[in-house]
Amino acid sequence: MNRSIALYCRALSRLCAVLLFAIVVLVFGNVVLRYGFNSGIVASEEVSRWLFVWLTFLGAIVALRERAHLGTDMLVSRLGRRGRALCLGLACVAMIYTTWLLLQGSLVQARLNLDVAAPVTGVPVALFYGAGVVFGVSALVILGWDLIRLLAGRLRDEELVAVRESEDLPPSSEDHRPSQAGSTDIKASR
Repeated sequence: MNRSIALYCRALSRLCAVLLFAIVVLVFGNVVLRYGFNSGIVASEEVSRWLFVWLTFLGAIVALRERAHLGTDMLVSRLGRRGRALCLGLACVAMIYTTWLLLQGSLVQARLNLDVAAPVTGVPVALFYGAGVVFGVSALVILGWDLIRLLAGRLRDEELVAVRESEDLPPSSEDHRPSQAGSTDIKASR
């Protein structure tokens, strides 16, 4: 399961790069066309906005997997293994509940907007809310797997802290991503 999630997130990372490139091309191309040729790409704003929403949600899936969301571990890092495991378990349950709410809301909005066309492109607005659905399902799988691994006692000590203190710091040498099947050193198993 770890390998499947890792491959999925690697594909999402590449897709995020493609989406970011498309946004840059659309926005920059539209600026050049407007100022240089007094014309523009009509759908540029709408498409780039939608791509940005998808980029954000897909990037959040990857960040969740890599435990790259910023936070503070001031309290958790001072606790023993059981205390950190309890805090991680509570955090996982809270995130699963919140993700479930987001998934339900996104599904409702996607269904409601299935027949609503976007003003410029005419694409169903449900596609916009589909980003929340993809995020919700993916995050539930990742969080559920982490919770199962926690309850089974298969998390290393360094994996019990679910945040990164600073975005300037690279992941620790132990790397906070879940280990490959039975491996104690993830970098050696890559």
